[in-house]
Amino acid sequence: MKRINLDLFELQVFTRLAELQSFSAAAKEVGLSGPALSRMIGRVETRVGARLFDRDTRNVRLTPQGEALRDLAIRILGETENALNEFNGYLAARRGRVILAGLPSVTAGLLPPVVARFMAQRPDVEIRINDALSDDVIAAVLDGRADIGFTAGLIESTDRLRFRPLLEDRFVAIGTPGYLAEDRAYTWAEMVEQPFIAMARGTSVRALSEAAIVQSGLLLRPCFEVSHLATCGALVAEGLGVSALPSLTLPVLGRHALIVRPLVEPSMIRLIGLVTAADRTLSPAAQAFHDLICDLNLQQASG
Repeated sequence: MKRINLDLFELQVFTRLAELQSFSAAAKEVGLSGPALSRMIGRVETRVGARLFDRDTRNVRLTPQGEALRDLAIRILGETENALNEFNGYLAARRGRVILAGLPSVTAGLLPPVVARFMAQRPDVEIRINDALSDDVIAAVLDGRADIGFTAGLIESTDRLRFRPLLEDRFVAIGTPGYLAEDRAYTWAEMVEQPFIAMARGTSVRALSEAAIVQSGLLLRPCFEVSHLATCGALVAEGLGVSALPSLTLPVLGRHALIVRPLVEPSMIRLIGLVTAADRTLSPAAQAFHDLICDLNLQQASG
């Protein structure tokens, strides 16, 4: 079967001539001389294998074959324009998709206002957020399952991974009036003297909690170990003990009447940062989200 090869400019010229029905008017509009336009239409007719125009010294009219091609050309040019407009929107970060991966405390405590601001500016961009532990966040960024990751702790940038610190997340004491009645700062030593509810091993919160307690010359012997922050909040709210958590985790604890006090000796801080793949270019939408979150004063907002 013969394959017809026409480029977009030839289709545009053909449709303008079909509409104007004048070689001189069409030639002027498309920026060609009259003879050049006539030669192009001749080549188009040769390629399609059919006469497209009946023409004499005064009139230019479409043949039935020309009418059929005109209808198809209008469809092709319209779809092409729509596709290019869509791609232009993608390049301008008005369209596309951004996949974020982060610790649950970060996705809940940090991202919602940032996402809301981003969506107000770019409502047609799709945002997908995946909660994960720190190692899983990094793996998702490295293997392309996430554009941007949010982690805790200082991560060394490598030839595959870029790390950018965003803010410091300070630990606070969490409890009920039965444990934290005085409106003052509490020490880690005071916290571990009471029933202590700890996050599970392998989490950044647990590692930093153990480091703070070791600095106090004590050992952590939790009465409960939990994997989810909401569970920790529920146990504390029931008066089963106290806990020490970073400030960003507070929105994840649930709607409980909890008391939050400063926590000192030592003052523990969890560094929150974002990671991106060093060897992969971000999409325009993902780059726009990256630039927005880097430009915001997140430390002030979190404080």
